[in-house]
Amino acid sequence: MNEQFRIAQKLGLMFRPENPLPEDIKSWAIKQLNAKSPALGVNNTQAKKIQEWPDQLQPDLLTRDNLYSEYKYNRQREEMDLAGYSSEAAKQDNEKKHLLLKTDQLKFSHRNVFGNDQVKLRFSSFWTNHFTTGNIWDNQNHIGHMMEEAILANLNNNFSEMLYKVTTHPSMLVYLDNCWSCGERSQTAIWAKQNGEQAGLNDNLGRELLELHTVSPSAKYTESDIRGAANTLAGWGIWPGRISDQSELLSIPQRHQKLLKMGGTINSWDFFKQDHAEPGNKKVLGKVVPAGKGGLRQLTDFLAAHEHTVKHISFKLAQHFVSDNPSKADTDFIANAWRKSNGSLDEIHSAVIERAIQSKEPKFQWPMTWLFQVVRLSDARFFKGWAQLNRYDNYIMESREIFEELGQGFWHERQPDGYSSDKKEWLSGEMFERRIRFADAIYTAGRPKFKSDDIMNRINANDTTRNLVASVGMSEKTKFIALMCSPEIMGLENA
Repeated sequence: MNEQFRIAQKLGLMFRPENPLPEDIKSWAIKQLNAKSPALGVNNTQAKKIQEWPDQLQPDLLTRDNLYSEYKYNRQREEMDLAGYSSEAAKQDNEKKHLLLKTDQLKFSHRNVFGNDQVKLRFSSFWTNHFTTGNIWDNQNHIGHMMEEAILANLNNNFSEMLYKVTTHPSMLVYLDNCWSCGERSQTAIWAKQNGEQAGLNDNLGRELLELHTVSPSAKYTESDIRGAANTLAGWGIWPGRISDQSELLSIPQRHQKLLKMGGTINSWDFFKQDHAEPGNKKVLGKVVPAGKGGLRQLTDFLAAHEHTVKHISFKLAQHFVSDNPSKADTDFIANAWRKSNGSLDEIHSAVIERAIQSKEPKFQWPMTWLFQVVRLSDARFFKGWAQLNRYDNYIMESREIFEELGQGFWHERQPDGYSSDKKEWLSGEMFERRIRFADAIYTAGRPKFKSDDIMNRINANDTTRNLVASVGMSEKTKFIALMCSPEIMGLENA
């Protein structure tokens, strides 16, 4: 495989046919880190023009909140069996108008298929997996926003900034139930006890902040540290659907008035309920965290710079991009760049790029990454256009169905530690059979514009791959499947 394609396979999403191959692959890859990131796509599968997604399909956070609030509002009326809300047509109309799951999944797919910032998109997917959230009903309007505005928008920032933005994003706070959490000695906990009700601390996010997002168990934190982190987080987050009391049917202006009273803002990314907050100082891994809204930023900054965080995430980056079994030298190189730059993601990612280029070991690709690379290499149209979002098609699957069948997707419920980068997790017969079925579907439904021989010549496929493709017969479909499921294309072997 050409060096350009080998590196694009490891660090990016492969070059589309219209992309010229860079002469200096390292300079190209590092320049990609600062590439512009418009959401590119097509309005239908027959469209020749690749263009930016329409603004109305990229709503801001407040619009997303209000859309979901309206969805919940209509659901309440549906449960009351009110006329105009309980019919099947009304239910479908409510979902179509107010839920953004299908839109956000398709936009994500389009970005990865048509985007010119392939290296940036790959790093964005790494961090999206690192900061795992998943689809629960009260979260689906926010996952896509977190991916774009907390992660992709902060790829050129410091890790500390990304960590804080993700930790305080409503997608994370809702997913891990932090919006319900109140400090052990908070005013809300006191009131609840006096009234014979239950209200207390939820340590889900506090635990994952330490275990998965930052220092890892190697820091030997204790339950007391987890409780300290959870008490620091207490008060952050707004009720799902932006409804303070689900027994009330409130208009949006009425809800906003309640929100201002509760959290001082209608911005769900900055919503802090003082009566849920734990008074006094907290302690996490020896760090004293002051009371109040600003305490969380002090904690996330401390954890972002912690030595155990540096080592933990440097290894994850090396395993995801450099090698299935990264050497200590690989991890140390990335960690040293982290320390020297005080957590600059540009410097950290540049170090990852350098090690990935130097390493001659292959890197097995996630199913999702492989899928995007196959579609880009062949210029197939495997995903609907945005104008076809709510239109049934016999041949083209919904994005949700694609990711479900593939066994990997960022809107799915999954383990808290995200998807593994270890190839052993993806090498089962079942997972390989799925790739064969998808290669078949991409050829049949996506109608690739390039034949297998053209693709092999363009990437300079190795002799093993060419012999494999030649051995399966003359059918172009069979040759396409053999090529796309070859060890070389999947990242199991190099040229």
